[in-house]
Order: sequence, then structure tokens, then C-alpha cells
Amino acid sequence: MQNDFEFENMRQQMTTLKNKLNHQEIVNDRMMRRSMKNEVNTITRRYYIIMALGLFMVPYGYWCFVKLCGLSLFFWIVTSIFMLVCVCATFYTLRKINDPNLMNRNLVEARKKVASAKKFEANWLLFGIPAVVLWMSWFLYETYQLHGGAVSNGLFWGGCIGGIIGAICGLSINFRTQRQYQDIIDQIADITAE
Repeated sequence: MQNDFEFENMRQQMTTLKNKLNHQEIVNDRMMRRSMKNEVNTITRRYYIIMALGLFMVPYGYWCFVKLCGLSLFFWIVTSIFMLVCVCATFYTLRKINDPNLMNRNLVEARKKVASAKKFEANWLLFGIPAVVLWMSWFLYETYQLHGGAVSNGLFWGGCIGGIIGAICGLSINFRTQRQYQDIIDQIADITAE
């Protein structure tokens, strides 16, 4: 009789413990999904800012490059096309993760979308870096030609310094975004492994 009572008591304690663990898993799952959603929202905001800056560069580039600095109209046209290609690529990546319910649905599907966006952004550097190097070389060449072959002008050196600062900022943003994508993928892997 005593053993039956102890056994029943242990069974009730096990049931209580299982219920607490199930509740803890639900709370933990919600917290993880909320954290991943915040990461995705941060990336999404960054993409909207990048797209706005890219679109702003089209009219600003005309004023700055053609009117103010005297560079060729063709340089501005190619720069504008490059900016629009960047905006389109950013929008393409944004569409993969810009679902308000992305983290509320099937996490395996969410992981595929996030991994696809991460891969596309990583591959984008294979186009972006050479394109920026070519564009910067063209900018410096036009500046050099505009000032009769003198490299002592402010526009030339301002372009060099601006290019270095832009490269540092761009790579920093890219690395931060890649880390955030990887954090989301790792969190989804943790949840789905359970």
C-alpha cells in the first residue's frame, strides 16, 4: 500500500514536471520566434534605407557629378543605372524575408528563405565589389582628366577618401547582415532540433 502511494505520488510529480517543461518549451519557442522576428525587422529596415539612398542617388548624382563637379553625362547615366541595379537587387533580397508572418509559420520554410537571402547577399559581393572598383577607377580617371592630369585637386583626393570610407561602411553593413542571417538560421536550427 505504501509503495502504491509513493508510486502514485511520483507519477503525479512526473506529470507536473512534464506540464511545466511543455509550458517552458512553448514560452521559449515564443521568445526565440520574437527574437528572430526582431532580427528580420532590423535587416528589413536596413534594406529600405539602402533602397531609399540608392533612389536618392539618381537625381543627387546628376547635381553632384554633372552640375557641381563637371563630370560627363555618360558617367552619371552609368552611375544611375548601377544605383538602380543595386536597388533592384536589394528589393529582390527584401522580398525573400519581408513576410510579417515569416517566423510564425513553418520554421523549415523560414530557414530556407533566410538562407536563400543570405546566399544571394553573399553572392552579390561577387558583382558589387568589381563593379564598385571599376566605377571608382572611372571616377578617378574622369577627375584626373578634368583637372588636366593633376592629382593634387580636392575632388580626386576626396573621391579616394570617400571610396575608402564607403568600402569600410559597406563591408561592415554586409558583415553585420550576414551575422544576423546566420543567427536566425542557427536559432531556427535550435528550435527545429528540439
